[in-house]
Amino acid sequence: MKLVKKHSKHVGLPPGSLVHVGDRKIEHPNITLFDYSPKKWEEKKLDVVEESLPFKETSSVTWINVDGIHQVELLEKLGAGFGLHSLVLEDILDTEHRPKYEDYDEYLFTVLKMLSFDDQKGEIHAEQISLILGRTFVLSFQERVGDVFDGVRARIRGGKGRIRSMGPDYLAYALIDSIVDSYFIILEKIGDRIELLEEELIGDPTPKTLQAIHRFKRQMILLRRSVWPLREIIKELQGAGSPLIGDTTEIFLRDVYDHTIQVVETVETFRDIISGMIDIYLSNMSNKMNEIMKVLTIIATIFIPLTFIAGVYGMNFRDMPELEWRWGYPAAWFLMLAIFAGMMLYFKKKKWI
Repeated sequence: MKLVKKHSKHVGLPPGSLVHVGDRKIEHPNITLFDYSPKKWEEKKLDVVEESLPFKETSSVTWINVDGIHQVELLEKLGAGFGLHSLVLEDILDTEHRPKYEDYDEYLFTVLKMLSFDDQKGEIHAEQISLILGRTFVLSFQERVGDVFDGVRARIRGGKGRIRSMGPDYLAYALIDSIVDSYFIILEKIGDRIELLEEELIGDPTPKTLQAIHRFKRQMILLRRSVWPLREIIKELQGAGSPLIGDTTEIFLRDVYDHTIQVVETVETFRDIISGMIDIYLSNMSNKMNEIMKVLTIIATIFIPLTFIAGVYGMNFRDMPELEWRWGYPAAWFLMLAIFAGMMLYFKKKKWI
């Protein structure tokens, strides 16, 4: 995960220039359409953008979803058909854009980050989601096929809940709510891994433990970047006073705002825990080093007098009386063993060993 993304494609270009920034996630874009009212609904896959244009002004609610945003021509046609500003299209194509909200009077534009968790690699992947709320329609733009909106689609198909009886503002709320709810699933998985990492950290940490801590730290940076602006976005949507958002939907947006605050607080808690883990790891490594130095110091302290005795009687001077003594060798061994035993008893009495 790169902390700073490259935007060299935009250098020198005028505002509103349509250039795709990011990786190409799928080969061909997919366009799907939901059109529904309280009594009926229609779902189909569109082959060309022109098929969606008649749904711009209808009495029903229309949701057009585009998977794959690398084709600039497709977005240009869709933008021209639905009257989207060139700056909006530019932000949709910039997949590294910060989450944001803007009111264009005729429609509301929101950029969010949809997150997914790779259980095998233990990594978080972020995908940009752009939502446009109009008077009768909602447009959503994704980088690849696959999202967290299956529950919304199931409610539309089955007529469950209030979604078919509400307007496009409620549909936009439902999509945002699905994204926020998916954050809790990711946070739960990360929380479980952090608990396992804490046990490993307290038990027997290794250099791999430190690598895992740094990996979690970088993931928290990604999470914070994705979640922190969302709090401002929901608050602005809630208090925008736009005629596109009804009073009934504002109540549900307040609930999403509460969930967002909870997610932000959880992310901050995880960041504090992970930062503390680094200190604990360094303390453990320092304690291990101290234990090693303690053992080496005790060994060196014991051998200092023994080395001295061996050095004295290793000089072999002619006039050394002990050299001719019959019991000199065993006496030297007895003296050295006595010193060793005495020092060990002293260390134990001082509780150094």
